[in-house]
Amino acid sequence: MKNVRSRTAVLAASAALLVGSALAPTSALAHMPAAEPPSTPVPIATPQGQLSSYVVNVRKVNEGQIAKAERAVRAAGGTVVASWHKIGVIVVHSREADFRTEVVRKARGAVQSVGATRTTAVTEGTPGDASQPTAKARGRAGITRGEFANTVAADVVPDPREGEQWDNQMIKADAAHNVSDGSREVVVGVLDSGIDADHPDLVANIDTSLSVNCSDAGALDRSATGWQPTTSDHGTHVAGTIAAARNGVGIVGVAPGVRLASVKVVNDDGYIYPEYAVCGFMWAGLKGMDVTNNSYYVDPFMYWCSDQPDQKAAKEAVARAVAWSTKKGTVHAAAAGNAATDLATNTSDDSSPNDSTAVERTINSGCLDIPAELPGVVTVSSFARVGTTLDSELSYFSNRGLGVIDVGAPGSRILSTIVNGNGYGLKSGTSMASPHAAGVLALMVSKHPTWKPARLVAALRSQADDKACAPAQYEEGAVCVGTDADNSYAGEGMIDALDAVTR
Repeated sequence: MKNVRSRTAVLAASAALLVGSALAPTSALAHMPAAEPPSTPVPIATPQGQLSSYVVNVRKVNEGQIAKAERAVRAAGGTVVASWHKIGVIVVHSREADFRTEVVRKARGAVQSVGATRTTAVTEGTPGDASQPTAKARGRAGITRGEFANTVAADVVPDPREGEQWDNQMIKADAAHNVSDGSREVVVGVLDSGIDADHPDLVANIDTSLSVNCSDAGALDRSATGWQPTTSDHGTHVAGTIAAARNGVGIVGVAPGVRLASVKVVNDDGYIYPEYAVCGFMWAGLKGMDVTNNSYYVDPFMYWCSDQPDQKAAKEAVARAVAWSTKKGTVHAAAAGNAATDLATNTSDDSSPNDSTAVERTINSGCLDIPAELPGVVTVSSFARVGTTLDSELSYFSNRGLGVIDVGAPGSRILSTIVNGNGYGLKSGTSMASPHAAGVLALMVSKHPTWKPARLVAALRSQADDKACAPAQYEEGAVCVGTDADNSYAGEGMIDALDAVTR
């Protein structure tokens, strides 16, 4: 049985896009009973001469230990791609088959864990030894708190296609906009496939100075176009749901007055590897972003298992990045996933690894869908409209789980921005549900700029409208369990944008 996550704690476009002092190790986050069977081993081969990617986690997060680990990396035949000194995580490329064992041996106690992050060779090349640029980053840059100006017109004039946005009506975002569209000082980081830079409903809200590409092997690419989409409009659709502008064009986002940062974590093949996610979460924390949306799971494993060395190391690296950025003040929303699976009870996976050949494997309580199941992350399930009403039912594809799902949000047939023709289109998935929660969190931060992530998460859950158990759409998947106040389908209930700006 999967572990039930602490309460405070997708459809795949390619693989995992859902249409993604010493720190405590990830293994401490989930207790595995002694009698529980181990997960099925999935060895990751790194043959001699193949360019492979690794994360190296230092045992103690201090400059001396990190420097010692970096020296060991180079001595073992590795190249430092990125070194995140704030969390003691080093991203490395190497062609040496014995890199894992050699870096541990040469580090002489400085390395806690090391693991390969993908089952195939690196295709994007090695950016170069980049330990210093990331090591020198300091503090929360770019955001200063002054008087919050909540942008809202005295008389709200609907945008042309706003009447088609049943989703905003369902979560009361249309009513919330009579109070506030959100503050320009609030930034939502869209960790995704990039945002269309010249879409008329997005261009005014994209902060290009805070946008970045993390899909270049996990190194920071600050080029002017690196953060823009190349093969997918997934991130553009997500961005529109969060903050399409109120400008007399197209649609309106949940928080149309806030800013967006494009944090590209998806490569051209559609994969979100651990090093990309680490880069994205760290950038969000370093730049003082208020909210991130994560409509993906980290490739190549749908579940990352603590009793498998490679998976444990990668899971640890992502968990450190999430925990550090949360401590810096960034609150994270994530899609629950699209396998119609009960995450609290699931014991099998036949979709991983998805970058080579998937195998059927047993999983246990130490195997988590990340980032959705990491502590502190808001896990969002998807709901579909019932007929032409504003009633809703769990989308047939949505993952679920008592004690795993925090809140529900609309996620089926959502109208939002797309790249093709700078137009608009419908998409379905928990990918479409999560940005609604991110938008509500952005409205909440606009009203309460001093609230910390834990308080924001608690308020989002307490303000959600109770959603009683009922059959899922088409009666698909595991049945609902729990109470009206907290159940496996909707968690604490349907998110409420109006409460976010009035309470």
